[in-house]
Amino acid sequence: MPAFDLDAELSAERHHLTESRAALARMRGRAEELFSTGDRVAGDAYTAEQLGRHMARRVKELADDPTTPLFFGRLDIDDAAYHVGRRHVTDDAGEPMVLDWRAPLSRSFYRASVRDPQGVATRRRFGFVLGELTSFEDEHLDRGEELGTKSRILTAEIERPRVGPMRDIVATIQPEQDELVRADLADSICVQGAPGTGKTAVGLHRAAYLLYLHRERLRRSGVLIVGPNTAFLSYIAAVLPALGEVEVQQATVEELVGRFPVRTIDSPAATLVKNDVRMADVLAKTLWRKLTKPTEPIMVSDGSYRWRIDAEPLRRIVDEARRENLPYKVGRERVQSRVVALLQRQSEYRTGNSPGEGWLRKMGKVAPVTGFLEAAWPAVTPESLVAEILTDPPEGLLSDEERDAIRWAKPPKTVRSAKFSAADLVLIDEAAGLLERETSFGHVVVDEAQDLSPMQARAIARRSEHGSITVLGDLAQGTAPWAAAEWQTTLGHLGKPDAAVVPLTVGFRVPASVVELANRLLPMLGVDVPEAVSLRRDGDLVIVPVSDPSDLDAATLTEVTAALTHEGSVAVIAADAAVERLVIDNPRVEVVPASMVKGLEYDHVIVHEPADIVDAEPKGLNRLYVVLTRAVSRLSVVHAKPLPAPLMKAA
Repeated sequence: MPAFDLDAELSAERHHLTESRAALARMRGRAEELFSTGDRVAGDAYTAEQLGRHMARRVKELADDPTTPLFFGRLDIDDAAYHVGRRHVTDDAGEPMVLDWRAPLSRSFYRASVRDPQGVATRRRFGFVLGELTSFEDEHLDRGEELGTKSRILTAEIERPRVGPMRDIVATIQPEQDELVRADLADSICVQGAPGTGKTAVGLHRAAYLLYLHRERLRRSGVLIVGPNTAFLSYIAAVLPALGEVEVQQATVEELVGRFPVRTIDSPAATLVKNDVRMADVLAKTLWRKLTKPTEPIMVSDGSYRWRIDAEPLRRIVDEARRENLPYKVGRERVQSRVVALLQRQSEYRTGNSPGEGWLRKMGKVAPVTGFLEAAWPAVTPESLVAEILTDPPEGLLSDEERDAIRWAKPPKTVRSAKFSAADLVLIDEAAGLLERETSFGHVVVDEAQDLSPMQARAIARRSEHGSITVLGDLAQGTAPWAAAEWQTTLGHLGKPDAAVVPLTVGFRVPASVVELANRLLPMLGVDVPEAVSLRRDGDLVIVPVSDPSDLDAATLTEVTAALTHEGSVAVIAADAAVERLVIDNPRVEVVPASMVKGLEYDHVIVHEPADIVDAEPKGLNRLYVVLTRAVSRLSVVHAKPLPAPLMKAA
C-alpha cells in the first residue's frame, strides 16, 4: 500500500472544506438573485408572492456559520468518498460536495460497525476549532477497526464546554439515538431519557429529519416544539436553524392557550382541581346540556309568503346534528343551514323558482329562525362556558370541597371583565376545542412531558390529532403536583395511547460521579425508571459542608471563584427564595432558581443548600434530582443543613 501522508491528507480535507463553503455561498447567491427577481419571472402576483416566500426561506436555509464545521465526517464506500455534514452542498454541476446528515447514505455514518459495515471501508471524523479543520481520525471498518465511544474526536465533541445556547449533536449521534431520530413520521414515540442521554437533542433532530424527508407535507401542516418555559425554548432555539430548518414553531403550553392575559393566581387547591382531567367532562356536560328539544313550530315570512316548520321536523334536525358528534359550533351552524334548507324547499315548491343567495342569508337571520336556534342550540363562547362553571360549579363530577375550591369568590359582572388564571386559560382552550376543531400540526415534539397536567396534555392532543408526536421526559424529574408516575396515562391524555416507550439510559453529557450521586435519590422518588449510566469519567464532584450557616453564601462564592478558573458556563442553583440575595457580578455566572433550571445544562454547577431546595415544594427531592444533574463537567454541593439521607454516604 502507498505510504499515508498525514499532512497532505489534512491539506486536501481543508481544501475540500474551503471549496464546499464557496459552493454553499454560490448556492445562496443564486437563491438571493431569484428572490430579488422573482416578481419579474413570475406570471402573476400570486405566483410571485409564493416564489418570493419560497426563495426567502431558501436564502435563510443556506446561511453559513463560519464558526460551525460544514461537514464533520466522511465515508469511504466503493472507492468513493462522501463527506457528511449539516446540509446538502453541491458544486455548480449539481454534484454533491457534502451530504446532508439526514440523507439515506449518511445513515451509515451512525450505524456502520465492524459487525455490520454496510459497505463502509473507512469512517472518518474531523476535529474542528471555531470552524477550522484541525485533525481527523479514521476507523477502518474493513480491517476490523472500530473506536466507538473511545474516539478521541467524538469524546472531545461530547465534552466540549457549554457556553451559550444548545448545539446540535449531528456529529455525535449514537446508534440508539439515530434509531429514534429516523423513526417514521406516522410513529408516535415516548423517550424516557435519564439526565445527559440526549433526549432533547433526539427530539429536535427527529423534527429536522422528518422535515427533510417530508418537507412539503410538513410545511403545510407544520411542526411544533412544546417546551416547559421560555428560558428552555431560548436555550434550544438555535439547534434547528443550525441544521437549515427555519420554519418550526416553538411555544410553551401557556403560549399555546394564551387567548387572554393571566390576571389572577389560583390557590394550590384550585390549581389542582382545574388541571384534573374530570374538568373536561364538567365542561362537556355543561355545554351539551344547553341543547333543548323544540316543542313549538316556527312561522317565517319573507315579505311575500309565510312558511311554517312544525316542531317534529325541527326536533329531527336537532337530534340528527347531535348524533353526528360535531363540534358544538359546527353543529349549531348545521342546524341553522338545515332549517333554511326546509324553508328553501317550501319556497321552491310554492313559487317554482330557486331563491338566491341573498334570500337564503336573509332567512338565516330572521327572528323566528334565530329565536328557535337560540332556544334549541344557543350560542356559546369558550370564555362564557368557563365563567359559568366557575360562577356555579355543577354537581356530580366534583366533590363539594373541589367545587368550593374553584368557585369565584366574587363573580365578575360580565365575562369581558373576568380575571382568568393560567389554569383557567387551559380550561378555555378545552372549551374552544368543544366548540371548534383546533388546527392539527403534522408533528409535535413535547419536552419535559412528565410535568404536563392532564388538561395541558389534552391541549397538546388537540394540536396533534392528525399528526404524530415525540414525547420526551424523565419520570424521575417530575416536579409538578400532578407529575406522571408512569407514561401510559400521560400518553392517553396526549391522544397517543399506543406510542412506544423507549428508554435512554446511557449518558454522554453528565459525568459518572454526578450521575451516581443523583442515582442515590431514585428509590425515594416514587417512580420506576432504570438508573442512568454515564460513559464520562472526567467529571469532578465536591461536597462542601459549612459548619456555620452564616458562612454559607461566602462558601458558595468561594466555589464560584474556583469554577471561574475553568473554561465554560457556571451556574449557582438555589432555592427560589435564596436567589435574590445571591448577587454575583460576573457575566459568566448565572444565579438560577431551582424551579427554572429544568432542561438546562452548565459546565460547572454550584448547588446552594440542597435542604432548602427539598423543603420548598412537595416534590422537592425530585427537584433536587433535576438540580444535581445540570452539571456536565463539575458539581459543587455547598450545604450547612444536613443533606438528604441517601446523599449522606457521598459526603
